[in-house]
Amino acid sequence: MLCYSTSNKSLRLSMREAILQGLAPDGGLFMPVEIPSLSPNVVSGLRGKSMPEIGFIISKLFLSEDVGDADLRAIVEEAINFPAPLVSLDEQTKVLELHHGPTLAFKDFGARFMSRLMGHFLRNESQKVTILVATSGDTGSAVAHGFLGVEGIDVVLLYPRGMVSPLQEKQFTTLGQNITALEVDGTFDDCQKLVKQAFVDAELQKARPLASANSINLARLIPQSFYYAATVSQLALDNIPLVFSVPSGNFGNLTAGIIAKKIGFPIRAFIAATNSNDVVPQYIKSGVFAPRPSLATISNAMDVGNPSNFDRLREIFSSSLENFRAVVSGASFSDNETREAMILLKDKYNYLMDPHGAVAWLGWKQYQNQFPGAVGVVLETAHPAKFREVVEETLNLEVPLPAALEDCMNREKKAVPMENSYSRFSEFLRTSTIYGET
Repeated sequence: MLCYSTSNKSLRLSMREAILQGLAPDGGLFMPVEIPSLSPNVVSGLRGKSMPEIGFIISKLFLSEDVGDADLRAIVEEAINFPAPLVSLDEQTKVLELHHGPTLAFKDFGARFMSRLMGHFLRNESQKVTILVATSGDTGSAVAHGFLGVEGIDVVLLYPRGMVSPLQEKQFTTLGQNITALEVDGTFDDCQKLVKQAFVDAELQKARPLASANSINLARLIPQSFYYAATVSQLALDNIPLVFSVPSGNFGNLTAGIIAKKIGFPIRAFIAATNSNDVVPQYIKSGVFAPRPSLATISNAMDVGNPSNFDRLREIFSSSLENFRAVVSGASFSDNETREAMILLKDKYNYLMDPHGAVAWLGWKQYQNQFPGAVGVVLETAHPAKFREVVEETLNLEVPLPAALEDCMNREKKAVPMENSYSRFSEFLRTSTIYGET
């Protein structure tokens, strides 16, 4: 399958090349020349199948020219070896729990799949590749654990100082080996800008081949489409509309859901639920996309003021606001509204939800009446313990730490302070050789 750049549609690379590069050399995002599809009969035949089985079918649509069936099946089965249960709150509202992977966040789906796929691509290469990742929280831990110890790959994580939860920080700053964390004096958008600058720096690329593990990389979006497809197949809702409410920051998760819809899985609509960083809901409302500096909120993984995947969404919808609105509704909520939702969910349903999932639940409740008879699936993207301080303060209760989190909290943080300066960042990449020991 060929891919093109959102900044240059005449550019053509194989899916393998696009995944290994991450970002196009012109700064654009890679998109498949055509999103493949499955027939309604094939889609209906997937009812009752496991997520790895469905994931293999979807993966083949994109990767059959680059990976053999046996290797691809092994990659999917090894990467997606944890559940994603559906919990019913009421007759019309389900919660899709995506936090049962090793780092307790939905990004385990993408990071584990991508690490194994890239390891497969690079297994016979002599030169190392450096993965650059900007993170506002969960991406960092998922990528760090997904790529930990993978031969031929070094990982450099950039995160905004003081803007991730203590647990999130510990998860990706305590590993060592081939993982290095850079504590940037800036926002997530600053981190993302530094990463993008590195990818279009031809001289740096010659000195150190780079790749991305953010949702700008297509290899992150392919496996995230699995759980949308598996949910459709599990619910098997004949003639009942299905709506997904997605907590959204960089908009990779929502883009993956729309890809699943384009492939042929019957999804009526999506709700893009954000915190105060609402540039996409504002675009849906006004038709104007106006990026701005991000604001700090209690749902910090969504603190993004210039979401990268908006370019992919524009491509999917042919830059048509009408097409966009036909599929995606936008909603944004304050920290106070988010806390109130968390309290209500605990009191009414005895359900402990993290602030990101609470934003998604608010989005579904706001639009539920516009989809009469529909079933809404709210994405719960992180374990509440990952935002322990917020959850405990809001609900006035103690959140026990899962063993994986308790273990990392007892480890020593190792992070390199980094100015919000591209010259300093590029110098670090050119001169550092033992990342995990820096």
